[in-house]
Amino acid sequence: MTMKKTMIALVALGFTLALATPALAEGPTPAPAQAQKEEAKNLRKELVRLKYVRADQIVNFLRAYTSRDGYVTSQNSLPFVLTLADTPENFEKVLAVIRELDVKPADVQYTVQLVLGSETDAATDAELRNDPVIKELGKLLRYKGYTLLDATFVRVVNMDRASAVLGPKAEFELALRPEVAGDAKAPLIKTEVRLRKVVRPESPETATMKAVQPVVTTLIESSLNVKSGDRTVVGVSKLDGGAEGLILIISAKIVD
Repeated sequence: MTMKKTMIALVALGFTLALATPALAEGPTPAPAQAQKEEAKNLRKELVRLKYVRADQIVNFLRAYTSRDGYVTSQNSLPFVLTLADTPENFEKVLAVIRELDVKPADVQYTVQLVLGSETDAATDAELRNDPVIKELGKLLRYKGYTLLDATFVRVVNMDRASAVLGPKAEFELALRPEVAGDAKAPLIKTEVRLRKVVRPESPETATMKAVQPVVTTLIESSLNVKSGDRTVVGVSKLDGGAEGLILIISAKIVD
């Protein structure tokens, strides 16, 4: 009886090994890391050239659109080139996002007026007498008269910097940097503004005399939000003596 049970157990064990043999012949299941490596070999990889925006300005934003195995990088030595790698089905989706971001930036045109206000001289230039901004300033400030020192137009590409020289002796330097925000119907122009006075000494009398560096004084430094087409007072800065003040007025609009 015991011999019979032993034979039955051996037959059952042999049958189990026979069933397991085909599975062992197929080989082990690839590890997850190996499977990812094999999948990475199928990534589509290209250099994407940009026209208007720098690669470092959008690379972090684009990473949110790549797949798990995809990636996008930029290099300082190639400021307008992106390296994009992703699965074939997701590659075109990322390209579409790049096209939406790589568009010609807006042009901003500023109209700039530099006005001198005086507490002692009540005379006001004819072109300023009916100016609504000057009339409003007359209610808020102690100045009795206003003189237009200079006026100019400054055109600059969004996010770039522009400068202009103002004043009867070219003694004022204006710097502007716009950042357009909001939608196309109601854009808001955020602007960094800096107005400096530069006093340049006369040239040395002889070639052996050392040149004296100019004296630079920051009069107005501000950041403001302007709707396209609006006009506003950026700031007022008192000049030497305190009886006069320099008033900077600008308007900004987006142009084609």
